[in-house]
Amino acid sequence: MLFIVDVRDVNGKILIVNITKTLYWRNNELYLLDQRLLPAREEYLRQSNIKQVWLSINTLVVRGAPAIGVAAAYGSLTGLHEHFALSKEDFRHKYISQAEYLMTSRPTAVNLSNALNIMITLCSKSIANSAEQLYLELEARAVALHGEDIEMNRLIGLYGADLIFDGCRVLTHCNAGAMASTGIGTALAPIYTAYKNGVKLAVYADETRPLLQGARITSWELMKTGVDVTLVCDNMAADLMSRKMVDMVIVGCDRVAINGDTANKIGTHTLAVTARHFGIPLYIAAPSSTIDPNTRSGSNIIIEQRSWEEVTCFGGCSTAPYGIKVYNPSFDVTPNTLITGFITERGIIGPPYDFSRGFSDE
Repeated sequence: MLFIVDVRDVNGKILIVNITKTLYWRNNELYLLDQRLLPAREEYLRQSNIKQVWLSINTLVVRGAPAIGVAAAYGSLTGLHEHFALSKEDFRHKYISQAEYLMTSRPTAVNLSNALNIMITLCSKSIANSAEQLYLELEARAVALHGEDIEMNRLIGLYGADLIFDGCRVLTHCNAGAMASTGIGTALAPIYTAYKNGVKLAVYADETRPLLQGARITSWELMKTGVDVTLVCDNMAADLMSRKMVDMVIVGCDRVAINGDTANKIGTHTLAVTARHFGIPLYIAAPSSTIDPNTRSGSNIIIEQRSWEEVTCFGGCSTAPYGIKVYNPSFDVTPNTLITGFITERGIIGPPYDFSRGFSDE
């Protein structure tokens, strides 16, 4: 399934980008593109109950901080249209129970808890006079969150495209494109916008071990939209940079502390250190929803630890001795000192970083 995203350049010209849809909500049901199957197959899974939504987020059927947030907002409503006979208060309690349960599916990406807290607050304060009316209010808020994500993606693309010059070569890590959001992405949004503006550019996509989001998803996504992309192994970044083959690094993120320390896919910190060594700017593309006002620095970010099987198996085959000890954090934290700037929906923000009031007062 394809959808069309309107991207406007600085003159207001509409630019069209055709990208596969990460999720959709139809007739009270959530459908998620199963990203575990990419790029071989594009299949959507209908989410029939809240436990399935929890599992889909936890097992990376849907992934990427913005997409997880939108999926959680819709997913928290799963099955509730069948309970309109409940009293308003019983329905309220049932909804909050589902939302709080869903919040436990993944710990690092702050968009998940942000979206669900917005929904829970609405549910708690609503003066709806029936379960059905409360449901419709919650559904409308989820739709609004979906639209906000698409618009933030567009604006990140608009501001970030100004950084990309003709002949620019961009290195990116993991997948922070359309498949990590519900619009044109975060880190890939400037690339899409510049490309549709006619800027000649090239992208190097890290494969991103151990789950190969760069190889399976970023390279596939960029190829579908016509962007010049070259796949590289994670350990090739220093070689590329030493040969002056990279002009800038743009990555997304899953949580930003108020001092600018940033959690992103494991390997980002290594990339940032390497980029600093070679004097190459590194930008974090992030919507304001990724800031966590309760996290003062990177040391306070909870890092998700994932299964040993992701590291010791590949394509169904064992790639390590049975019983080997495995350390498999899904994310690492890049210190603010290694970040050139944040590409946000409000513009590009440089150091010193203080997000205690969000992006709005920078």
